[in-house]
Amino acid sequence: MEKRQTRVLIVDDSLTIRAMITAVFEKDPQLRVVGVASSAEEAEEMLHNMAVDVVTLDIKMPGMDGLEFLTKLRTWHDKPVIMLSSLSPRGAPERLEALLRGATACFNKANAMKEAPRLIKMIKDAAHGKVKLCQEDLAALAAHAAKDTGSLPAAA
Repeated sequence: MEKRQTRVLIVDDSLTIRAMITAVFEKDPQLRVVGVASSAEEAEEMLHNMAVDVVTLDIKMPGMDGLEFLTKLRTWHDKPVIMLSSLSPRGAPERLEALLRGATACFNKANAMKEAPRLIKMIKDAAHGKVKLCQEDLAALAAHAAKDTGSLPAAA
């Protein structure tokens, strides 16, 4: 029996990035791009009118940025969101902020072509609730938690 395709909505203000990410996902028969949006407002309308399993969301966009939209999105949409940004390396404050606001994971979109198999796996894993964060993002989350509680996290 064939698995159902994972339905993805791509949200990015750059036409070039939207096309690149779409091309990456279309190489995998288990992924189906069901929509592309150039703004948070356009994405919100699409999400109210279509079934989506995973959203990719740019962090920096004109108008409502991705972080603000993520916060709003989390109030009514429970599907995984993968934040994409070329300006936020692993462990960066923007990535930590995205994870704290409910993002499932973050990916450097500058590496989308070079690391296409990793991005595709991340999307599939997100759809099935199996994403593993990178060490740098885990360390940033642990440091944030330690700062908030005033204690060090327990050793694993």
